[in-house]
This record gives sequence, structure tokens and C-alpha cells, in this order.
Amino acid sequence: MAAAQRLVLRVNGAVSTVQVDPATPLIYVLRNNMGLTGSKLGCALDQCGACRVLVDGAPAYSCTLAVAKAAASSVVTVEGLADGAALSALQQAFITHRAAQCGYCTAGMLISATALLRDTPNPSAAEVRAALQPHLCRCGAHPRIERAVLAAAQARS
Repeated sequence: MAAAQRLVLRVNGAVSTVQVDPATPLIYVLRNNMGLTGSKLGCALDQCGACRVLVDGAPAYSCTLAVAKAAASSVVTVEGLADGAALSALQQAFITHRAAQCGYCTAGMLISATALLRDTPNPSAAEVRAALQPHLCRCGAHPRIERAVLAAAQARS
């Protein structure tokens, strides 16, 4: 294990300094050092999507991304999607459509759907499914999640 280094992170618009091993996966720093526990550690293999965050606007697996690689980037977690106390339209659609069952995959799904809606404001159902394909929801809430993303897109139109 390498010696801890002082790294500056820009997360959810705020700048923070952490003292960690630069190879530490970003998820651990977000959760343990910064108290941002919305992103979950599931597989630690880039396979389930529960840990996804936006890094410079693109969905990234924080379970395998070394914190040092994120230090020069802008990181947005699920906590950063809301505008203060006001939920984003997508977050509200997840509530309205009961898109979260156990909630473990929800943060990652919201992150990927946010990127999709930014890049494709009016996606088809197939585009939503493709964007969310990397995510594993063991509860089987995929149909409700798809409906929520499409409803959020419609509300923004």
C-alpha cells in the first residue's frame, strides 16, 4: 500500500482535501472520508453499477476508479443531483413511479439516467434500456425505472 497523499477533490461543486492512498477506490473516499453514502459498493468489479458517479459528466464506476485519477475532475454523486432541497425532475419521477424497491441500485441508476437525459433529452424506451443496461437491479424494478426515466424526459419537454 502506498503512502497517503494529500489530494484535492471537486465533488458536487465543493472542493475538499483528503489524505489517502492515491490508489484507493473513489467509492471509499466518497463514503468514508466525505460522508457521501448515496453511492453503494456492490460488486467492486465494474459490473453492478451501484457505485456509479459522474466524472466530468460521464458515468463512471467509483468502485475501481483510483481517487488520484478523479482528483483532476469534477465528480457528481447522487447527493449532487438535487438543487438544494429541491429534487431533480428525475429524482421526483423515481419517487412518483416507485422506481426504487430496496434502493441499493437507485443511486447508480439515477446517475446513468441523468447522463442519458442530458445527452438525449427525449430518449426512446430502447435508449433508456441501453443506458441502464450496465446496472443490476435484483428487485426487478427495471420496468418502473424505465417508466420513471421516460416520464422525467416528458416532463422536461
